[in-house]
Amino acid sequence: MPDRVPENPERHDDDARLLDGTPGIAGSSEPVKADEVAEADAVSEDKPRQNVMLVWLKEIVTVVAIALVLSFLLKTFLFRAFWIPSESMESTLDVNDRIFINLLVPGPFDLQHGDVVVFKDTQNWLAPVEKKPAGPMDWVGNTLKFVGLMADEGEQHLVKRVIGLPGDHVTCCDAGGRVSVNGVPLDETYINPAEVPTPQQFDVTVPEGKVWVMGDNRNHSADSRLHQETNGGFVNIDDVEGKATVIAWPINRWTVLDNYPDVFKNVPAGNPGK
Repeated sequence: MPDRVPENPERHDDDARLLDGTPGIAGSSEPVKADEVAEADAVSEDKPRQNVMLVWLKEIVTVVAIALVLSFLLKTFLFRAFWIPSESMESTLDVNDRIFINLLVPGPFDLQHGDVVVFKDTQNWLAPVEKKPAGPMDWVGNTLKFVGLMADEGEQHLVKRVIGLPGDHVTCCDAGGRVSVNGVPLDETYINPAEVPTPQQFDVTVPEGKVWVMGDNRNHSADSRLHQETNGGFVNIDDVEGKATVIAWPINRWTVLDNYPDVFKNVPAGNPGK
């Protein structure tokens, strides 16, 4: 039987010569000088190194871009970060805690009694914030604000707990100094245990589209009780940015925030149309 003939005898011969140690170029029988071989080897070594660097840089840029886009989407549709500047919610939230709020509440999901909410200060409960002069590193903070990892100090927000929903009749105080909702006194286990709340009388019915909010640190919270001259002390549900869900920082305070359903389990539904 005849031997199999290679498809390209010349190419196979040249490959064989190179593998045998005889200098040559595929398709040519002329010898190649040693320095030319060395130069070619150097170019071939540099090129892969450059390619690896470019691939690495592209991967880094891609990862950063994807992370920024995902953070922006999360901020826009799911979660947003805020920090706590005051003691009004102690000991649930301490000063300088970082929290994430769920932007789907209110929205697809309704507010519930006991929810801790962040809302815009459209009724000027807070004193105006003095604008800081621009600095060279502002772009860092602006980027973090854009993707939702830092709160915008230029927007005034407050954080309180929802006590009354639309239609609820909220009063204070009974013989034990407790708040009542629709005639049911509340044993509010989330209130700051360090101080007994000072009784402060009020009797309100929450209008449709609004909520009645109070701080867990009752003696140090300028909440619905102290702002009844503006909008009756109620917060517009449209101003609620979201429900606080977790404490994200500092690490030793990582926790999921509770709305204490047992506190409100015996409260009958209010009458929003009333």
